[in-house]
Amino acid sequence: MIKLLGIGLLFFLLFVLQKLVYQRLWHRGLTVDIGFSREHIFEGEESTLREIVQNKKRLPLPMLKVKFKTDRHLVFGGSVEGARTTDQFYRNDMFRVGGGEKITRTLKFTGGRRGFYEIDGASLVVSDIFLTTQMTDELPLHTEIYVYPRPYDSQELRRSLTQLNGEVLSKRHLLEDPFEYRGIREYQPFDDMRSINWKATAKTGELKVNQKNYTSLKSIRIFCNVEDDSIMKKEACVEASLQLVAGLGAFFLKQGIQTACYGNGVDIKTHNPLVIEAKAGDGQFEAICRGLARLDLDQPVVDFSGCFEERLFSEAKGTITCFVSPNHYDDFLKLLEKYGDAGNEFYWFYPIMGEEEPKLPESLQKQVRFIHLDR
Repeated sequence: MIKLLGIGLLFFLLFVLQKLVYQRLWHRGLTVDIGFSREHIFEGEESTLREIVQNKKRLPLPMLKVKFKTDRHLVFGGSVEGARTTDQFYRNDMFRVGGGEKITRTLKFTGGRRGFYEIDGASLVVSDIFLTTQMTDELPLHTEIYVYPRPYDSQELRRSLTQLNGEVLSKRHLLEDPFEYRGIREYQPFDDMRSINWKATAKTGELKVNQKNYTSLKSIRIFCNVEDDSIMKKEACVEASLQLVAGLGAFFLKQGIQTACYGNGVDIKTHNPLVIEAKAGDGQFEAICRGLARLDLDQPVVDFSGCFEERLFSEAKGTITCFVSPNHYDDFLKLLEKYGDAGNEFYWFYPIMGEEEPKLPESLQKQVRFIHLDR
C-alpha cells in the first residue's frame, strides 16, 4: 500500500514538474513562420502558403496548433480538420514537433477572386506531454498576396479590339486637335456633322466643315465606372469590368502606347479612388493590376463625374479615351454626351450578361461596344 502511494506521489510530482517545465519553456526556441510563396497571382491561378515550424530546444512539443485566418476567396484544396469557412477561412493546423526538429508544410490554394489578401498574426496552442494543459500565445506576423484580375478575353472583344487597333494606329502619329483649326473646306460624306461650320455654310450656300490641325497621340486613358446602386446588383458584370480594364491595358501596353487608368472604386489601403498616370512598359501593366486588385467594391464608390470630369476634359488633347462601365446611369450618360459634343473621341466597353442590349442615346450608339459575358 505504501509502495503504491509512493508510486502515485512520484507520478503526481512528475506530472506537476513537467507541467511547470512546459509552462516555462514551451515557447523558447520555437519559431513559426507563415508566408505566401509569391507576391501575386492572377484569378484562377494556383500558389502555395508555407508554414515553417522549428523547435530549437530539446523539449518536444507533442501537440502544437497553429491557427490563423485568410479570406474565403483564397480557396484551399482538400478537407482540413478544424477548418471552417464563413466570411473568412479559419484554419487550424496541428503539428507534433520533436526536440531540434523543423517542419515545413506547404498548403496549395487557388486565387478564386481578384483582391488583396493579408494574414496578420496567428494563434499558437501547445499542450504538455500528457495533453492535459494548454498554453497559448499570439504570434505577430504579416504576409500578403495580390490576386490580379484575369485580363478578359473573348472572340467578341478581339473583334472590337481589332477594329479599335486600326483606328488607334492610324491616329498614333496624326490625331485631330479639336481646339486648333487650319481652315475651312467643303463637306465630304465621311465628315462628322459636328465639324460643320454653319456660318460659312450660310454664307456660301454649301456645306462647309472646319479643318483641324493635328497633334501626336500621347496616350490611351481607361476610365472605369463601377457604380452599382441598382436593386439587382451586377456583381459579375462589375468584376468583368475590372477584367476588361486589365485586358485593355495589356493590349495597348504591348503596342508601346502609354496607358493611364482611373476608376471610382476605393483602394482598400489608401481609401482613395484609382489613379494611375500614363506610362509605358511591363511595370505599368503590373501597376494597373495591383491597383485593380486593391479596389474594395464592398465600400461605397466615389461619384464618377465629380471625381474625374475636370481631368477628363483638361487632359483630352492628344489622347484616346476608353470607358468601361456595366451601367448607364443618367449622370454618366450626360457626361459621355458632353464629352463627345466637345469633339472628343472615345469608346465605351459595356459588359452585359443574360439581358438584351440596353437602349442608349443615339449620340452614344457608335461609341459603345457591348461585351456579352454569357457567350
